[in-house]
Parts: sequence; C-alpha cells; structure tokens
Amino acid sequence: MSEAEQPQPSRRRLLAVAVAAAAGGAAAVPATAAAAGRSGPDSGTSASAGDGADPDLWTGAADGGRLGGARTRPVDHRSWATYPEWCGGTARGTRAVAGSRPGLVVDVPRGTTDYRDPHTGTTAAWEYATWTAPAHRLAVPATEIIASWNAHTPAGTWLQVELKGTYSDDRDTPWYVMGRWASGDRDIRRTSVAGQSDGRSTVWTDTLSLDDATAGLRLVAYRLRLTLYRRPGTRLTPTVRRLGAMGSDIPDRFTVPATRPGRVGRELKVPRYSQEIHKGQYPEYDGGGEAWCSPTSSQMVIEYWGGRLTAEQLAWVDTDYADPQVCHAARHTYDHRYGGCGNWPFNAAYAATFDGLQGVVTRLTSLTDLETLIAAGIPVITSQSFLKGELTGAGYGTAGHLMTVVGFTGDGDVVVNDPAAPRDAAVRRVYRRREFENVWLRTKRYAAGGKVASGTGGVCYLYFPAHPAAEQRTALAAVGVR
Repeated sequence: MSEAEQPQPSRRRLLAVAVAAAAGGAAAVPATAAAAGRSGPDSGTSASAGDGADPDLWTGAADGGRLGGARTRPVDHRSWATYPEWCGGTARGTRAVAGSRPGLVVDVPRGTTDYRDPHTGTTAAWEYATWTAPAHRLAVPATEIIASWNAHTPAGTWLQVELKGTYSDDRDTPWYVMGRWASGDRDIRRTSVAGQSDGRSTVWTDTLSLDDATAGLRLVAYRLRLTLYRRPGTRLTPTVRRLGAMGSDIPDRFTVPATRPGRVGRELKVPRYSQEIHKGQYPEYDGGGEAWCSPTSSQMVIEYWGGRLTAEQLAWVDTDYADPQVCHAARHTYDHRYGGCGNWPFNAAYAATFDGLQGVVTRLTSLTDLETLIAAGIPVITSQSFLKGELTGAGYGTAGHLMTVVGFTGDGDVVVNDPAAPRDAAVRRVYRRREFENVWLRTKRYAAGGKVASGTGGVCYLYFPAHPAAEQRTALAAVGVR
C-alpha cells in the first residue's frame, strides 16, 4: 500500500483535532494498515509487544545506559560535519572545504540532468555532483531511521538526500530519497517523495520504517548520499555543513518508566509565539496557522539563539499580520508533497539557515535527557500525541503536536512554550511531569473508541550553536549528539 493510500493522522493539523476533542471529548485517530506498524511519519516504532514500566527497558538513568543488565540506549545518532569526515566519503564531483564551519561543495560537476518538478510541472536542466558517506553500522539495530541535514542553498541550487539501509539478513534497501530541499522555493519546491517501498520497509514522508518490526527484521547499517545541483554554466554551489541520521528501536509501550526530578528549577527565556493568531493566514501552507505548530516552535528557538529575519526577507508578508516571522517559517518549512509544515528534517534544515546555528532530528529517552539539555541552556522541541484530558491544562487533544520545552519547575514539572495558545501571552504552560513524560515517550496509545494508535516515542528537534560551549557539548554528547 502506498503512502497516499495509508490513512495517516497529521502531526501538523492541530486545530481540527483540538476542535474534535473539545466537541466530543476525545480526538479520533485513523488506524493504519497492520503491515505498516505505525500511523504516520510522526509515530513510534513497532518493536516488541508490551505495556507498562518494564524494568529491563532503558530509562535514561545516568549510569551509562544500563540498569542492572538493561540494554543500551535504543537510539543511535551519527552526523558528518568535520573536514576529515567530509574528506572520508566518496566524492564524485564534490570537494570538502575547511574553515570554521567545514562543508561540502560542488567542485567539477559529473554531468547534467533534467528534473521535472512535480509541483510546478516545469522541467529544467541541472548540473550535479555527489558525495556518499561511508557505511555506518548502527550501535542499536533499528526499526526506524530519520535523516537530517544543514546546508546553504543560494538561488540556483538545491540538494537531494538519499539513504540505503542494510537489513539484518544482509540484504539492502533501495536508495530511498529522504528529501529534495532548498531553503527557498523559487528554483524547486522542497518535497518528500511518495510511494517508496521495497515490501519490507517504507519511507513515510521523512522516516524510513520497517513494515513489520514484530517479525524480528532490523536495519543494522546505512549509507547516506548527497546530490548537489546547480544551474548549468554557473559556479554556484550548495554548501552542506552537516549530514546525519538517527536510527532507533523504541519498544512498543503504552506507558513508560517514571523518572525522578533531577536538575530542575531552571527556565530559559525563549520567545513565545502563538500559531493560533495566524488562523486563516496563507492557507496554501497547510491551511494556515492552526497547523503551524512545528514552524512556530522552530521560530521560537531560532530567535532564542539570536536568529533574526531581515525586513527584506519579511517583505512578502502582509503588514497587517503580527509575528510575520512565523509566516516566513511556515513557508520555508512547507513540504509540497506532504502538504504540511511539519516535515521534521525540513524544520531542522530551516533552523540551520540562520548564521551560527545547526539543527538535528533525534530521539531522547527520558525527562532526564531534557533536564540535561535545559541545564546547559538548550531548549528542546518535542512531538507528542494525546487525548483531551491526558495532559492537564492543555485543553485540547491532538494526533500530533510540537511544543518547546523551556524549563522545569522546582518540583520537576515541565515548563513549555505551547504554540496552541490563543495569543502569545498565553503560550507559557506548566504540564505535570508524569503526564508529559508519558504522552511524549510512549509509542502506543488509545484513541477515541478504544482504538490503538501510535505515539512519537521521544522524537525531538535540537537546535544549538555551530560552536557550542563546553557545557553544551557535554550535554549534547550525553544525549547522543556530537
């Protein structure tokens, strides 16, 4: 079954779900085909059956990833970002560049190809060059892999990211397209690619997922491939500064182990923006602001780190609209194939278009991980699904929603900037620790009528400086990001 045929809940369309929750007391979530093992690109994995706080599961304790014989951390994040790493891949027409932020650029193109943009119907010729990363063997055989990248793509350039996985039976997946991307939308329309499957795994918008993880098959390794494109006859080039992927095998569970408050009592001063004040604005981008939880959260954190848009960049936005930077973020994260602004790597890539910032998509495993990052001054954008009433004080239910964790109260409750607020001044919320922990980290949940749906299993965006301070580097390393 192709992705277009799969009944998938959208992590982008908050308002419709919230309204349904308010009217009916719960939000209905469509079930997927059993073979898919997930309800959409924002959902958790199907690893092993089980429910409850299994003492043999990773809990994020500060003991090196083990709890009396428990298995290692079920997330493996690997990135290529240094000059030696760029030199270590297979270059065909590309070259590594050194400097304070090393990267990869077009050197001598390998040829010219035509690309027909499915969203505009136009065909254009492009010179191209490629770079292929060495094979990375996952520390934890995975049921899902999500790629992410950071790049500068001046007008007249764009890039494609592909991934080829190796199964635990030594067979390979095809080269899957994980994204065709440009920071702007004048040359191509940034897009995911539908209909990619080999009968064993499928790409769901931004996530490569095993079709039946209960059968024991796993992805044990992968390779990433970049193709850089430019207008023929020019010396233009994209510059890719970071490329990576996160593989994970999160066990299926309706509840997760509770953590005790640790490094709490700190709140970061992150700007507060409401998506709801943009209701009806620019409906060509996923229906307007009520679906913009992801870019709204991204813009909050970008500005926390000092990222600013110029008057020239914002000139296209209606001057009657407040917070025009949120409209800009929605436009520049929009996935024209999916029809939404919540493509995870597209948001991370957008954040990294701001000078001095980089962004990754990964999974965290506990509130202890969040505490570690907050203590180092790094806010975290989290993805979660819940029924109305499962998160006290939210006032809505959602099949998928992004919010920004900005701190912890002295008692360990979670302080967030929740963009699903009627106005900017109401964005700050405090959610109960145990409730937030469960709706964010679980991979299975009950939707309206008792149907089983999927949870996100700890997915998050991390945006942080290109040159992190020592404390920040230590915190990032502690959660598996280097």
